[in-house]
Amino acid sequence: MKTDNYESLGYRQYTSLSEMDKAINSLKGILLGISMDNEVNDAELNELLLWCDKHKDLIKRNPFKNLIQTIYEAVSTRENRLELMEDIYWLCERYATDQNIAFYDLATADLQTLQGLCHGILSDGQIKDTEIKKLDQWLEQHEHLNTYYPYDEIYTLITSVLADGKIDDVERKRLMAYFAEFVKLTDEALTQKITTEISDIKIDGICTANPQVIFDGSQFCLTGLFSRGTRKELELEIRNLGGIINSDVTKKTNFLIVGDSGNPCYAFACYGRKVEKAIGLRKQGLKISLIHEFDFWDTIEDSKYN
Repeated sequence: MKTDNYESLGYRQYTSLSEMDKAINSLKGILLGISMDNEVNDAELNELLLWCDKHKDLIKRNPFKNLIQTIYEAVSTRENRLELMEDIYWLCERYATDQNIAFYDLATADLQTLQGLCHGILSDGQIKDTEIKKLDQWLEQHEHLNTYYPYDEIYTLITSVLADGKIDDVERKRLMAYFAEFVKLTDEALTQKITTEISDIKIDGICTANPQVIFDGSQFCLTGLFSRGTRKELELEIRNLGGIINSDVTKKTNFLIVGDSGNPCYAFACYGRKVEKAIGLRKQGLKISLIHEFDFWDTIEDSKYN
């Protein structure tokens, strides 16, 4: 059976803009992630080269020819690499401006950049303190991504890691394990190395650190053991505020309230099915917020004074 060249397939006239925008958004993130520690090493440049190879079918389209040429220049010299990263990022920004209208909405574009950012941080197999702190700043500046996957999960984990003012090796591995959940490095050897390093780390679910709850007409589900109040008391409060209680997580669920586990990182391996199902739906793009019991009670109390 004859297979047409991918570039010549008819449907690509409708998808090429989305492909280019996604590639540019992810590249912007990778460049930000690589530059966050103010140095550019060979492993990070290798990942950029592999990015070029992955997107070689777009090389005939502007601005990819200029982008890839600049990346090759960065790889061929050991001087001014950081400045060259800034030049490539500038080219990406120019592309977005010249297009005048982007294919994706702001949230989707920024989520693609976030994924690329984590890709860039992970591209040398290390997560440095400077990178964690700068990622925290980026997340603070993009709070409009609240309730989207994986923003909530990353934001909460970063907040937890930075809470005591120091970052230990276990926290660093936990971050690496979470980045690896949604970042696919092109370097197979590095991917295997990271997989080995995080083999003993498991994170099944993370609650949002800054929940924004709309009660009226929203659908709620509860899971786990509750310590600040009983489940019946919580359900009554939700109903009084106009919320709807579901016995299980569905595609219509807006909020999953997780009982206190005593774990400061909000890892819910013990809760099983409901948290796993909610995380799965979030990965599919559904906006389901996981909220820790204590944060949810605070939200209820605040709603009574507004």
